[in-house]
Amino acid sequence: MSSAQTKNSALTTALAFHYQVLIGLEKCFSLAEGQSIWFEKDGDVSLDSPNSCESIQTEVKDYSSALTDNHENLWKTLRNWLLPEFNVDKYGALVLHTTQVFGITTRLKYWNSQNVEQRLQVLKAIYSERTEEQLNAKKPSEIIKLQKAVMSVDELLLKSVLKKVVLFTEADNAQTLEKNILLRPIGIPINNLRSYLQGLVGFVYAQANQQSWSIKKQDFVAKCEELTALLCKKEFTFPIFTGYEASEFEVELYQDHHFVKKISDIEHHEMISDAVGNWLEFQNSLSEQLDEYPLYKDKTISYQNQLVKKYKLAYSSAQLEATDSIKSSKLLYNKTISEQPLNMGNDIPPIEYKNGLIHDAMDDEYRDLKWRVWL
Repeated sequence: MSSAQTKNSALTTALAFHYQVLIGLEKCFSLAEGQSIWFEKDGDVSLDSPNSCESIQTEVKDYSSALTDNHENLWKTLRNWLLPEFNVDKYGALVLHTTQVFGITTRLKYWNSQNVEQRLQVLKAIYSERTEEQLNAKKPSEIIKLQKAVMSVDELLLKSVLKKVVLFTEADNAQTLEKNILLRPIGIPINNLRSYLQGLVGFVYAQANQQSWSIKKQDFVAKCEELTALLCKKEFTFPIFTGYEASEFEVELYQDHHFVKKISDIEHHEMISDAVGNWLEFQNSLSEQLDEYPLYKDKTISYQNQLVKKYKLAYSSAQLEATDSIKSSKLLYNKTISEQPLNMGNDIPPIEYKNGLIHDAMDDEYRDLKWRVWL
């Protein structure tokens, strides 16, 4: 198999989008009643409030270079807010949220303390330095196009935007954002905090659909309470199982494992993808640093031994009743995989956990388990 790395451009885009999600997630903690966070509505992140003066449109930039007079982030953001389809009256503030520091010589340093007339004069001063040759070139640079678009609009419209613009520079990077979010929950053991963050991030992504992507205050609060109740449990906490679906690449990657070969041996090929997904999710659960990990590992070993004993009895019965090797084997597989999990103390484990344990046992050559029922 190829070991080629992800294309840099695709990875950069994915990381930038994840940073945008973290910004929106952090804003969810400050929502008031009736407010909500929207993604990709009028831009990157929007705080929507019944009172338009409290609504905020935020453009998110995660850049290492400095914010200078002619940086594309400023001018592209202004151009977007000046487009006819953007309703500036809906928002009380327009924020350029960037990890960038101000450039040493930039005239933007005092932006937030300036009035609208002063801000306009700053833009005019920057634009005036462009030569006729630059402005009238057949193929002008991207920054020239953006500056021309901004400075050519009606001045009243430009002022209506400029008076609301806030430059929020030197913003926290993704790692710091995650650390700040993990400081918010109370009562969750330290080794469960990563699962808390992953649960919230997953919740944010799950709110997206074909029509919109928004998070209401009451829904966010309910999710926080659910995760807190789950991860604060002192008796025992299961890792979260979601029913992971293995990709074609993963199926091919693990095709030589014993548990996969044993499913192929009974010609039950359509079940391999689910089996690999359950097995991978179980394996990943063992690597999670949950606060109760030692207890989880011990309980898992004991639970797997119970499942194996139960399976051996079911296999023996299948042999006694078998009339067709392949058919009986598939029926044994279907019955075993679809069975509800045995109780683990006061808890009923996720079915994906139970099935992952069975496939893990099948992968153990010393147990000598198999699905094939011999006549």
